[in-house]
Amino acid sequence: MPAKKTSPLGRMLGRLDTLDPVNLANLAQRLARERGLFEAVFNTLRDGVLVIDAEGRIGYANTAARHLIGLGEAELAGEILWRLAPGLRLPLGDGTAAPTAMREFELVYPEPRTVRLHLLPLAADGPGAARQFAVILTDITQDRQATEARIEHERASSVRLLAAGVAHELGNPLNSLTIHLQLIGRKLKKLEAAKTVASPDAAALAESARVCEAEVARLDGIVSHFLEALRPRPPDLAETDLATVLTEVLRFQQRELADRGITVEAETPAALPPVMADRNQLKQVFFNLIKNAVEAMRPGGRLRIRTHADDDRVYLLFGDTGSGIRPEDLAQIFQPYHTTKPGGHGLGLMIVQRIMRDHGGHAGIESKEGVGTVVTLEFPRKDRRVRMLR
Repeated sequence: MPAKKTSPLGRMLGRLDTLDPVNLANLAQRLARERGLFEAVFNTLRDGVLVIDAEGRIGYANTAARHLIGLGEAELAGEILWRLAPGLRLPLGDGTAAPTAMREFELVYPEPRTVRLHLLPLAADGPGAARQFAVILTDITQDRQATEARIEHERASSVRLLAAGVAHELGNPLNSLTIHLQLIGRKLKKLEAAKTVASPDAAALAESARVCEAEVARLDGIVSHFLEALRPRPPDLAETDLATVLTEVLRFQQRELADRGITVEAETPAALPPVMADRNQLKQVFFNLIKNAVEAMRPGGRLRIRTHADDDRVYLLFGDTGSGIRPEDLAQIFQPYHTTKPGGHGLGLMIVQRIMRDHGGHAGIESKEGVGTVVTLEFPRKDRRVRMLR
């Protein structure tokens, strides 16, 4: 077997006891440079690197690891990893085994993060030496979010395709019903003219036919609006004043709100920054949110609408005094077909979220049972959108 090669530094360390003070000083300086180089390399890595002992005590942490955990170098030194990430404790063996482990976990401080941990043993310095382990921390938050967004998009696309097919199939019998009702109406007129059917009976039958035609037309309108809501259509963006669109929607729904005994308190500053938006799609968003709020409240309820802006975004908040949403339902509120209302189709909020994303914005919900719900819409400011695209 060929002899194992060693570096010049290794050969020098092997003769450590024979070095004079000058060579020892040179060796110390060289070791310091080597350490500085390796630390510089580790600190350029995007992944966090920790070195821990069998108790989880941190002996080394690079810059990325300190950033992920949210503590400075002095605060991390000697800290127990398991205390910083509860529930993460791994079996590190009894000193004879050499375990490796892979795990994903959530960090909430200093900001929410999904992290993948890869733990592997380091070679021991010699018999009886303390075991050490390398811990690699990879921030997979964006990858996880991208995967979830892709799954949600595929699920929504499947729902839209299925719903469009069902709506199309409903259209055929509705058209047939319309044609036959029109034929019935014309036949009744001929029979009435020929005195074959008594005039009062003919009038009653004609009125029933007209009622049926009106109901078929209403169903056809519902199907048309349903298809329009589900069909992916890129927004026709134009400079838009959110307060103006909101006022139009509230004016249109004024009678329904009054009939249900709902009070609306809307505060819209005159100087609200404009956004780039599709007015018709915005109206659909506002209609859906107001409808949901109204259905969640009893007579005497109150709908509060607030707006404000910061340097990047414009916010609209819809707050109701309804029954609220259970925590287990809140996590699924934007998923298709998930509804807590009898007879609900579970597509309204999915459509709201899709429209907001198409506008570069976001919809968020906060709710407490028995207190009410607040839906927050976030839009990028028009001037901010322009700066981002340059």
